[in-house]
Amino acid sequence: MEIGELLGTGRTADVYAIGPDRVLRRNRLPADTRREAAVMAHVAACGYPVPRVYPGGHGPADLVMERLAGPTMLHALLTGRMRAGEAGTMLARLLRRLHELPARTAADPGHRVLHLDLHPDNVMLTPRGPMVIDWSNAEDGPPALDRAMSAVILAEVAVQPATGIADVAQAVLGGLLAGLGDVLPEAEHLAAARARREANPTLSAAEVAALGAAVGEITRLAAALG
Repeated sequence: MEIGELLGTGRTADVYAIGPDRVLRRNRLPADTRREAAVMAHVAACGYPVPRVYPGGHGPADLVMERLAGPTMLHALLTGRMRAGEAGTMLARLLRRLHELPARTAADPGHRVLHLDLHPDNVMLTPRGPMVIDWSNAEDGPPALDRAMSAVILAEVAVQPATGIADVAQAVLGGLLAGLGDVLPEAEHLAAARARREANPTLSAAEVAALGAAVGEITRLAAALG
């Protein structure tokens, strides 16, 4: 397998081209991508929009996937190609659609597949429609936790003016909560989502410090929606 140009870099991984139609995501931290690949195969078999996964790579930290065409939702927001409210509504639809699928391994009938990191930088807008990427945090569990995680991630940015995109994140958060409607995040799951974010080693001290305000902002907006 010949590794081509570097296409992108995230907090924990780099993405390289490997031919015209595939990419290699290589984790910089110790990782085993087999569970992630299994989750992606499971939701794909259920008709959910994810990139196809292929065998290959040089070790457990590598994941070979279909190369997608199009910008991330975040890039579309920052360049004016997508409105924030539209993005929030799309995130809510993607969460609702995901939570209609059966769990992969859990026996609890109330559990579903959770992405646990669904935000604008993990959605690509392709000619085939939105495609959800980065399933490294995915697991089975209560859908309310997944909804809370997406809300907390957005609110974390919305309450930090220094990010430069707080207003965009605030508007996306509003669209997400409006789109969730009758399944808004509740205190129990917001607390669990906050704890998970606090335990994330890739977050900066400023991001961790913003989590209390983030949960408060979600609670305020949810109350306003009634």
